[in-house]
Order: sequence, then C-alpha cells, then structure tokens
Amino acid sequence: MDYSFDFSVIWDNFGVLLAGAWLTLRLSLLAVAFGLVIGIVGSLFRTSGNRLLNGIALAYVEIIRNTPYLIQLFFIFFGLPALGLKLSAEQAAIVSLAINFGAYSTEIVRAGVESIPKGQVEAGLAIGFNKLDVFRHIVIPPALANIYSSLVGQVILAVLFTSVVSQIAAEDLTYAGNYLDARTFRSFEIYFTLAILYLAIVWIVKALAYVIESRFFEFAKYRQ
Repeated sequence: MDYSFDFSVIWDNFGVLLAGAWLTLRLSLLAVAFGLVIGIVGSLFRTSGNRLLNGIALAYVEIIRNTPYLIQLFFIFFGLPALGLKLSAEQAAIVSLAINFGAYSTEIVRAGVESIPKGQVEAGLAIGFNKLDVFRHIVIPPALANIYSSLVGQVILAVLFTSVVSQIAAEDLTYAGNYLDARTFRSFEIYFTLAILYLAIVWIVKALAYVIESRFFEFAKYRQ
C-alpha cells in the first residue's frame, strides 16, 4: 500500500466541518422536539377510543414507517412546491425528520401510555380531572419514563438520519464532507473524520439524555 495519509486537509478546513456538525445537531434537536409533540398527539389519538382519530393516526404511522425516509424527504422538498408550498433545504429537513420521528415515537409513546394501570386513570377522573388533564398530568410523565430508553434510541437514529438531508443540499456534516472530498480527493481522511464527528454528536446526545433522565424521569418511574 503506497497511500500517503494527509490529515492537513482536515485541520485546514475544520471550521467547515464544525459548521456542518452544528447544523446536524440543530436539525436533530428541532426535529426531535417537534416529532415528540407529534408522537404524543398521535398516541393520544391511538388510545382515544375514537375510531376516526385512531384511523388517522394509524394511517400516518403505517405510511411513514413503510416508506423510505429519502422518498419522504424528496416529496417534501421537490414534491410540495408543485402544490405551492416551497420550503428551504433546512426547513424541509426539519419537517421531514420531525414527521418521520413522530411516526415512530407515536407507537413508542402509545406503548408507554398503555403500560399505565387503569386504576390511576380512573382515580384521576374520580377527583374531577377531565380526560385531557388525566393524560397530561397522570399518564404522560410515568409513560415517558417507562419508554425513555426506547425514545433515546430513536433520537440517535434521527441524528444519523440527518446524513440523508445532504441530498437536498442542506449543509449538514455529510454535505460538508462531500464538499471537501470533491475539492481535495482525500476521501479516507475526510470520511474517517466524519465518522468520528458523528460518534461525538451521538455521545453528546447520550450525555444530554442521561442528564434529562436523572433530573426529570427517575422519580416518575416509581410514581405509578
């Protein structure tokens, strides 16, 4: 092997990679925040007992979970402009990631909701809470605690899914790497560095998840 390693391209362009990494992290956090709201609403529909709401949520989950994320991204970025709705690359990335995350989190949250004993729900109704208050204050906190590790795993997948948004020229970490590779042809050094940076982002997400769990969910697990 006569390949000569040269990581100077990384040091000379590290600002470009950091900018891409920052966008990747920002896209991930925004998509997860919006996607979790979608997941909670979807789980409320799925457990409402209303056939119409359950059917809407189920159709959404089935469509998103059984189609490739790349197709969803292309539909939002390239397809919606035909209907007069044009989004920037970054907006399309956030919307598509949130919709995708929401479908998976709907089923995860639903499983958590169904793990709550019915007695707790009945007790909440008995003291005068309406169904929405029972869901917000009695069901969701321990339900999220029960499925927290599954949600964190889905969050990590969402972080890794961001690499696909480079296909619509969203300037994330993968886009930055592809840009540098096209200019320098140092593929080994660049993609090796990308792998390390993605690992670092995932570790940051895991660290944040641990802090959130220890501060907000540890007690909720045992409140049932």
